[in-house]
Amino acid sequence: MKAAKISIIIPVLNEATTIEATLTRLQDVSDIEVIVVDGGSRDETVELAHRCCGRFAPLSEIKVISAAAGRANQMNAGAAIATGDILLFLHADTHLPSKFDTLVRQSLENPSTIAGAFELRIDSDLRGLRLIEKIVNMRSRIFSMPYGDQAIFLKATTFDEIGGFPELPIMEDFELMRQLKQEGKITLVSASVLTSGRRWQKLGVLKTTLMNQLIIAGYFLGISPTQLMRWYRQGGFRNRG
Repeated sequence: MKAAKISIIIPVLNEATTIEATLTRLQDVSDIEVIVVDGGSRDETVELAHRCCGRFAPLSEIKVISAAAGRANQMNAGAAIATGDILLFLHADTHLPSKFDTLVRQSLENPSTIAGAFELRIDSDLRGLRLIEKIVNMRSRIFSMPYGDQAIFLKATTFDEIGGFPELPIMEDFELMRQLKQEGKITLVSASVLTSGRRWQKLGVLKTTLMNQLIIAGYFLGISPTQLMRWYRQGGFRNRG
């Protein structure tokens, strides 16, 4: 039986320092499709992504497209042209674990599982980050609420049925998870993605954590996502694909 094809969708915006390493980690995996969706980068992101096109394993391919800036819009644009049976949404500064493709396929073979994600590991030795990782992974397991930096995956048919990511400037992953929880089980794979520690290093663990929690609280209180994104950027988090 032919393995389910996985489409990996990577929204990017000025990710020249990360995109090549992220794509290189995928080039030896078979039966995948990688779609890089650029939101108007002004650096060498697109050129570096194109440079990787000839390196992929047989039965795999990479596409580079453009879309209006905004992570939700870019991911929806990538999903619209994807040909895979499974969609996996990956941040440009995040590396998938070895044998991720097998883990994803096995997770979605369970009829009760509607979506999944990976445990989180942060690529930094800053004090406090190991505790952050434990809290994130515990939250993801207990409340079935992994976020976008944990590489969310689901069947393409499911993504179409729920209408894709809501067109929000922020919290699009949070809202997608809330919708999926109503439909079935969300699995947390016992393997970790490795995500960049750059935002933690830039502002510090305490300030980054407080900003994240304030954004979530503001969302629950009904503050508009546009205003929340404004605060997020004012807090120093400007590089969102």
